[in-house]
Amino acid sequence: MGRATAIGRVRGLGSAKSGTGHWWLQRVTAAGNLILVLWFIVSLVRLPGLQYAAVTEWLRQPVAAVPMLLLITSVFWHFRLGLQVFIEDYLHEEGSKLLALLALNFYALAGAAVGVFCVLKIALGAA
Repeated sequence: MGRATAIGRVRGLGSAKSGTGHWWLQRVTAAGNLILVLWFIVSLVRLPGLQYAAVTEWLRQPVAAVPMLLLITSVFWHFRLGLQVFIEDYLHEEGSKLLALLALNFYALAGAAVGVFCVLKIALGAA
């Protein structure tokens, strides 16, 4: 048996058994973000100029668009994972916690969707 007290077990305050997986996901997305942000910085530095035409021409290439989509997805996923832990740890009222988690999921999904849409619009030649 664990170190939980009887009242803690009754209230369901024990381990959710998902902390390790969540921790690893945060580390994996952080490592992915590090690699992709370095790629992004190097790619921007190598561009001849940061004018609109040069950046859109660069982003139309699949070798740039695919990592950019991965970067956007990874950044918003990492953002969601980190703030979820913060909300679950520091908001104690269930109603506030639920509302904050719903808002977090909405904004993370909406932000990622807008970013993916913009990259796809440029990559497919509509911009």
